[in-house]
Amino acid sequence: MSSPTAGASAGETDRVPALQMKNISKAFGAVQALRDVDFEVFSGEVVGLVGDNGAGKSTLVKTIAGVNIPDTGEIYVNGQRAHISSPSDATHLGIETVYQDLALCDNLDVVNNLYLGREAVTAPVGPLSPLDELEMERRTVEVLRQLEVKLPSVRSVVASLSGGQRQSIAVAKTILRNARVVLLDEPTAALGVAQTRQVLNLIKRLREQGLAVVVISHNLADVFEVVDRVIVMRLGRRIATFDIHTTTPEQVVAAITGAEFGEVAENGDAGDVAQPA
Repeated sequence: MSSPTAGASAGETDRVPALQMKNISKAFGAVQALRDVDFEVFSGEVVGLVGDNGAGKSTLVKTIAGVNIPDTGEIYVNGQRAHISSPSDATHLGIETVYQDLALCDNLDVVNNLYLGREAVTAPVGPLSPLDELEMERRTVEVLRQLEVKLPSVRSVVASLSGGQRQSIAVAKTILRNARVVLLDEPTAALGVAQTRQVLNLIKRLREQGLAVVVISHNLADVFEVVDRVIVMRLGRRIATFDIHTTTPEQVVAAITGAEFGEVAENGDAGDVAQPA
């Protein structure tokens, strides 16, 4: 791949990506999970990251999130060289990840889930400082309204909410932490039609608010509805990039399955990603 912005539209090549990775490699023993991967996502853009099992998607996302430390390569955030060696490093840089399990506490209400581990206090006087429940509730209502998320109450216990509502709460947590880059791992997996629609609309609102969003998904129908570009990985490499406005699902499937499809694959290679659901 000629540059980390290969595959970006002409209007984006002169912009600084919100997140950029250059020549990222990662091995686990004898298994080379990532090989000289370039990756970029711009503010106000949704990028779909697709690839079959073992393609390297999860390893790349965990590297961005600070779970994995790359063996080689460079990471830039808003054009500045960054060192990410832990999830806290990623959070400090404005990078948040929403995994499939959502990491929510079913027995807590919405407010306490959003502020878990970072509660607001009325007067910081030590470990037993009184919580500022009114401020946390006010800010929760504000963020949910910003994302147009509708809930029975912000004091509803999370266990009583639908899958789409739970996904929305997990995303709202990233907004409270002032995220600039949001990684969503299979955000519509196991959701019904109405719940999937709710989550897809939420992704669009994140883009409208200027965030850089990365969606990892096996569902090409969902990918084509919300993303601006699709990046295909195969066997630890980024091998194809598609502008969603000039691409068909068949072309992406061709990259996914490794079929021959002319010049749309970078480096003359074909891709490998799961079939659309």
